[in-house]
Amino acid sequence: MNMFKPTKAKTLREYIDAVPEERKEAIVSLHEFIQKAVPKLKPYLTSSMIGYGSFLYKNSKNESGSWPVIALANQKQYVSLYVCAVANGQYIAEKHKKELGKVKVGRSCISFKKLEDLHLPALKKVLKEAAMHPGLVLANPKKK
Repeated sequence: MNMFKPTKAKTLREYIDAVPEERKEAIVSLHEFIQKAVPKLKPYLTSSMIGYGSFLYKNSKNESGSWPVIALANQKQYVSLYVCAVANGQYIAEKHKKELGKVKVGRSCISFKKLEDLHLPALKKVLKEAAMHPGLVLANPKKK
């Protein structure tokens, strides 16, 4: 099951071109911002969003997979940034949520309607920290 807004895009350019006009500027600006802030995390299209870098993880069924460290997604009503990184047992996005501006933050997801609501200096700090600590905490890991 894909929880992200479906896309028919096969490339980053097609993905960006398909973003509605009211969010295109935010997506393009953030795409450029992320690449400048963490250039070692290379962009690619994944799961109907733009991923940056990747890490290996095991899900609750003990299956291995690869997931982006940072992801940028156009949603139906807003833009979401996923910061899949944990430092000292705490999600990095959640740790900095008071600094990020008038945005909604839940564990690893930062959502907003207008780019002006996002405090970019704080986001840059979050992105750099995420690049150093990629990974997720499983909510309910199965015990062996």
